[in-house]
Amino acid sequence: MALYDDEKFFSSYAQMPRSKAGLEAAGEWWQFSRFLPADMSGLKVLDVGCGYGWHCKYAAERGAEYVLGIDPSAKMLEEAKKLNAHERIEYLQCAAEDYVWPNAAFDLVISNLALHYVADLDGVYAGIYRALKPGGTFAMNIEHPVFTSGVNEDWCRDGQGRIMHWPIDGYFYPGARTTLFVGCEVTKQHHTLSQILGGLLEAGFTLAAVDEARPNAQALAEIPEMAGEMRRPMMLLVKAVKIAPSSPS
Repeated sequence: MALYDDEKFFSSYAQMPRSKAGLEAAGEWWQFSRFLPADMSGLKVLDVGCGYGWHCKYAAERGAEYVLGIDPSAKMLEEAKKLNAHERIEYLQCAAEDYVWPNAAFDLVISNLALHYVADLDGVYAGIYRALKPGGTFAMNIEHPVFTSGVNEDWCRDGQGRIMHWPIDGYFYPGARTTLFVGCEVTKQHHTLSQILGGLLEAGFTLAAVDEARPNAQALAEIPEMAGEMRRPMMLLVKAVKIAPSSPS
């Protein structure tokens, strides 16, 4: 059973602001949106780990010709079809590891907060590279290795509960890490920065942009607790391109 099909987990996840309000409630959206084309007219788009389908709807509303959202969770796809249905969106229940990647079928591949659940990151990278047309873009948001290598993904605190620092341990030992997320025990996959970025290069991609999620000025001004998010990165944002072969001179 997919993690997000667990009733307790799914109910807790549904209470998150990004689950209720979509992209504008995602703290990293102000950065990640810059990695996506403003005009997607005529593009074919694949969303890997589409969840509620917010990014699928975003692409369709900006003119994408066809959008495919894949996700292993039946519950997530049920919500996607309720909240983000569109005549040019198709939803398919399938894990990234099991998807049969077509050859040069998409102009844009998006993956938002899904690939830190994938053990074989290189295999998925190879599939995405295959599925992109020459000149196509892969925009990815994955949990930052500083975050996934955190001990229980939580702060070290003093006797009064005040944050002291963010602990990191076992950084160079990739693999499964059990932690708490929305009050439930979950298993994620820790990948080093070298694996995440170097793996893209090994797959054939050219890196076009790299950023780390942080609150914008408005969030820092309006939500005091957001200051803690300036102390360590939680997400790594990457834009990679499948360079079109040059024409013979």
